Amino acid sequence: MQNDLPEKKHAFTRLFLLPFTLIYGFITGVRNLLFDLNILNEKEFPLPIISIGNITVGGTGKTPHIEYLISILKDKFNVAVLSRGYKRNTKNFLMVSNRSTYKEVGDEPCQIQKKHPGIKVAVDRKRVNGVKNLINKFNDLDVILLDDAFQHRYVKPGLSILLIDYSRPLKNDLILPAGRLRERSIERKRAHIIIVTRCPADITPVEKEKFKKELVLFPSQHVFFTTINYEDLSPVFNKNEQKLSCDYCKREKYNLLLVTGIANPQPLKNYLQYYFNNISEIRFPDHHAFNEKDIIKITGDFEKLPGKNKIILTTEKDAIRMQKFSNIAGSFTKLIYFIPIRVEFPGNQRDEFNRLIQYYVRENKRDNILLK
Repeated sequence: MQNDLPEKKHAFTRLFLLPFTLIYGFITGVRNLLFDLNILNEKEFPLPIISIGNITVGGTGKTPHIEYLISILKDKFNVAVLSRGYKRNTKNFLMVSNRSTYKEVGDEPCQIQKKHPGIKVAVDRKRVNGVKNLINKFNDLDVILLDDAFQHRYVKPGLSILLIDYSRPLKNDLILPAGRLRERSIERKRAHIIIVTRCPADITPVEKEKFKKELVLFPSQHVFFTTINYEDLSPVFNKNEQKLSCDYCKREKYNLLLVTGIANPQPLKNYLQYYFNNISEIRFPDHHAFNEKDIIKITGDFEKLPGKNKIILTTEKDAIRMQKFSNIAGSFTKLIYFIPIRVEFPGNQRDEFNRLIQYYVRENKRDNILLK
């Protein structure tokens, strides 16, 4: 009987929020209709623009998918990434450099720039202005990747990629605030490519077809499935410190304090439960700016963990926001790690996806357009 109480409470909350969902859905629907009727104008630009975004609030894996796009484009094309720079304390257009802080430009642009220093990364809350600035500053630019831009329709992308979490199908959700949808699920029709993210690594062709059937696709839309691969644990503060493998932690029976400030840490925790003897957890809100009290809380909880073999683990994005506390006692910094992740395509879809992306950029480069 007690297990039914949370479900009943959740159902009551959704029912209470339903009128606000109807209002919000009406507003977003009218806005999209104005764009569809060309009353509100989408700005087109003379070079390839790829938009990566989602309909669902919360983590669907945008940053690792942007990093994957960078990895397959950067050797052949001049790539730029344009982000809003969520929760930064600056405004307007800024280029991201190795001296930029997450407070100036946001944690995700910082992460992308540090991992891919050879590409251009910029932030601007007005995407049209940001694209114009990038084009004017860099004459040799071949492609711009727009981060989290599915709802930012003032820029018309040549290729729109929509991410959908495998564990959170659109058909089971409602529009905000009763649900987690930013707009009606039918708006997935705007996407040229749909990527179903966080799939099981052993997903079968039958399961893929079932998911695709529930999406009710248009003939021109492409669907791909990706999974997240977790890599060896890397030190947050000392790059020269040795990495740790999860297999080693399992063998040596390590205990873990997991510290996260992301939208959905549950898949990560599910993965780690196989490798760690005991997991304690501290969850902060998404994009949380760590402060001195947080560090005291983290160190205090860590000291309560039993045994000698124990570490603190956070995400790559959280590590960017934690690195400002480099004055933590030296011995303690050696115990703080982050876990990098990368996107993989289960099955044989990777080559097809790579060809599709590279073909679009190659055929729509600025010099090709000028020749035409």
